Amino acid sequence: MTRFSVFLAALVTVSAGFGAHAQDPGQIESVRNGAKSCTGCNLFQADFAYQSITDANLSGSRLRQGDMTAATMDRTNFSGANLSVVEAFGGRFTRASFANADLSDASFVGAYLGYANFAGARMSGAVISGANLEGARGLTQAQLNEACGDSGTILPSGLRVPYCG
Repeated sequence: MTRFSVFLAALVTVSAGFGAHAQDPGQIESVRNGAKSCTGCNLFQADFAYQSITDANLSGSRLRQGDMTAATMDRTNFSGANLSVVEAFGGRFTRASFANADLSDASFVGAYLGYANFAGARMSGAVISGANLEGARGLTQAQLNEACGDSGTILPSGLRVPYCG
């Protein structure tokens, strides 16, 4: 085998592995167009900025590195979903469920998360500065110790969040 053939075979093998993790444009478009259920979907790096997607079931979906800037996603079920490294600046997630979801390194700066369910959610590195978590359910001090916020962060009584430094 020539050196080029070996290189080409290696490139094909490596790139085949990336396809399994790439987003599914059809699933993303379906959610954008109002599909109410997309469980276990591959919404990797989806752009839902400024979209209104309410009452949807996105449980178990991969939304990693997605953009939900100023999105309205009230009552959306994100249970067990991967929302790590999501940008959700100014988003509205009233009564959404993040139960057992991965919110690691996500940014919910200025977001409204009132009455959302955070039971079992992973929040390592999550930024909730200026976010409103009034009435949040299942939220523990242990989860908040892994996240950070600021003096504008609104939390249920008795909870506090480390300052983002």
